[in-house]
Amino acid sequence: MRNLMKLMAVLMFTVASYTAANAQSLKFGHIDLQALVQVMPERTAAEAEFNTFQGELEEILGEMQKDYQAKLGEFEAMGEEVSDIKRNAKIAEIQDVQQRIQNYQMTAQQQVQQKQAELLGPVFDKAEKAIEDVAKEQGLIYVFDSGAGNRTILYKSNQSVDVLPLVKAKLGIQ
Repeated sequence: MRNLMKLMAVLMFTVASYTAANAQSLKFGHIDLQALVQVMPERTAAEAEFNTFQGELEEILGEMQKDYQAKLGEFEAMGEEVSDIKRNAKIAEIQDVQQRIQNYQMTAQQQVQQKQAELLGPVFDKAEKAIEDVAKEQGLIYVFDSGAGNRTILYKSNQSVDVLPLVKAKLGIQ
């Protein structure tokens, strides 16, 4: 029975020592994901395409607003002698254009969000894949996003590895 107690004590000490040794070897890293994405060449291309898309939407909206202003000018140019039928028809035209502008703005906003996700999604996917690869190569168990305004980090020691330079190197970015 005494030997069993000694064996259990040695076993518990061994397990505790092993656990403590492994706990000391845990490595964490941090990266500013936005800083990484900002220097990726794919982001520049995606941003240019997005700006072109957004410009086209704004151009269409501008044409619709010009049409609205023209109809409003026509309405204001109508004199007092214009019949109620013509006046009401012009008011209906103006309201129709207003409604089309509002509908277009809502649809355009959705299209802008979809296009942004479509264009930037692959950029973020590539960045996250590179971060994952570097983290595995470095033996990190966690990598935290340390970007400005990011509230996910409560504490960051000096022992944390900044993986931004490593990920940039992995992606071939200077």
